[in-house]
Amino acid sequence: MAAHEYQVTGMTCGHCEMSVREEVGEISGVTDIQVSAQTGLLVVTASGDIDDAAVLAAVEEAGYSAVPAR
Repeated sequence: MAAHEYQVTGMTCGHCEMSVREEVGEISGVTDIQVSAQTGLLVVTASGDIDDAAVLAAVEEAGYSAVPAR
């Protein structure tokens, strides 16, 4: 299992969290998604390696921007 953290900007509510969760959930291998509009933190857990570019693209598709939190 691999978990990666991202800082998401632009989220303000539960609907925002749901939009991000739905888009990121379509990435193959993702097993868990924790997202908080309050902190802007997105934690993605996958059964294998996580492609940061795919996660960032999914967040963008949901209407927000993100960067890896390192």
